[in-house]
Amino acid sequence: MTATKQEEVVRYPVGAEKWILVITAISCAVLELLDTTIVNVSLREISGSVGATTTEIAWVVTAYAISNVIIIPLTSMLSDLFGRKVYFTMSVIVFTFSSLMCGLSTGLWSLVFWRFVQGLGGGGLLSTAQTIIIGAFPPEKISTANAIFGMGLIMGPTFGPTLGGYITDNFSWHWIFFVNIPIGITAAILSWTFVTNRPGAVKPRIDWWGIIFLITAIGSLQYVLEEGTEKDWFDSTQIIVCTIVSVFGIIAFIIRELKIDYPAVNIRLYKNYNLAMGSLMNLMLGMLLFGTVFIFPLFTQISLGWTATETGVFMIPGALCTAFAMPVVGNLLTKGANPKTIILIGVGITFTFLVMLSFSSPDSGERNFYLPFVLRGVGLAFMMSPILSLAVAGLHGKNMAQAVGLANMIRQLGGAIGIALLNVYITHQNALIKGSMLGYITPYDNVSSDRVSQMTQNFLNAGYPQSQAEELAYRMMDGAVAKQQALVSYDKGFIMVAVCMLVCIPIVFLIRHKKGQKGKAIADH
Repeated sequence: MTATKQEEVVRYPVGAEKWILVITAISCAVLELLDTTIVNVSLREISGSVGATTTEIAWVVTAYAISNVIIIPLTSMLSDLFGRKVYFTMSVIVFTFSSLMCGLSTGLWSLVFWRFVQGLGGGGLLSTAQTIIIGAFPPEKISTANAIFGMGLIMGPTFGPTLGGYITDNFSWHWIFFVNIPIGITAAILSWTFVTNRPGAVKPRIDWWGIIFLITAIGSLQYVLEEGTEKDWFDSTQIIVCTIVSVFGIIAFIIRELKIDYPAVNIRLYKNYNLAMGSLMNLMLGMLLFGTVFIFPLFTQISLGWTATETGVFMIPGALCTAFAMPVVGNLLTKGANPKTIILIGVGITFTFLVMLSFSSPDSGERNFYLPFVLRGVGLAFMMSPILSLAVAGLHGKNMAQAVGLANMIRQLGGAIGIALLNVYITHQNALIKGSMLGYITPYDNVSSDRVSQMTQNFLNAGYPQSQAEELAYRMMDGAVAKQQALVSYDKGFIMVAVCMLVCIPIVFLIRHKKGQKGKAIADH
């Protein structure tokens, strides 16, 4: 290697150039993650505007998720194929233009199409942004780099529902897409100015069959996870077919990638023991991060009567706690703290948060949730930084970029799996709990009969006839039971996630870490 080449490899951006590059990358990652959740609270308004049913409008979310999870593991190959500067800038442009077209859409399927394209651009932003941020710091600062990226992982999903609810309530749903445009234009200009190509990158041969098998497998799997609950899982022919296609696609993809010398996704990297452990932890992290963001808003809005905006605003302080805790954890790792100890502390704190939420009652209010969400924020910070570092530790150049793509894909799939499992569990609990509760609503139960009599009398006093008063009383009782049943189901859902968190403990003990070893970054920028 020539002296010039060596100098290129070890050069890191400094001063204003470094921080403009980092801010550009993290802004793009936040934009991508923001759009995974910003649409959710606006689906009702969008469906009315484009004339779609509740089932059809779900495709606005599903299309983005499917294209997102397909493109993420391919970003390393595409980055080397086009050059990182060109690929990242084009991803920003595609994301921004498709955001404009989403906002201008007047029909369901045009909106779904542009959401799919938006996901392709957004998926290219996420993993490439992480490699850019890591590459902006010298090897001994990997924990700082991953702390910065981790803040983006928290901010995007947390702020999405809040921002979406506020914009929809005060403007119109079109603006949840239009707000991306000025940020995207600025990011594209900065990206073209400051992002550099990966040193030593070689234009790869294209593994077309590997790409086809990956798209088939991951796309089908994501569809099953997104649509399974809505379609009653394996009672649906579509879900059965997609499951079979996904299984065969995964098998064909693994065989293909292990047989050729130029795989689209280098799954041989999983020979790296800590990378494999890091991937398992990333899966659990995705389940926790997206699962709690999914279940808590439903819990507060259905069981406690909060508005979408109130719920979103309440979750912001917890995310800020993560943002403040991330640099602290990064500093501990840089100084040589054992990442296994830090992860275990994070697991313990997060477990405590979930257990506290599981004791919620109809009288619970914001004051009951402040401490749990502070714990959630700190716990996620203690888990996320070491896990992000673990996923790329010891890897270099192209392998590091591939590992980043795999880690992000697995975390996204973990989120989809977590949401799907929680949906199934809560639906099952709803049926069980309702059946149990209704057994007490009889004329022979003194408490329930007295309650019905009291409500009936209230309606009689209001001037309703006897038959109508009794009917309204039973309706009110049914509504009260439904609210109580949902509350108990969500409490059990929090406990289920807490139990899943305990699965992380044996995985953490399996991680290999030499005493005194400090976090290392990868010299790739």
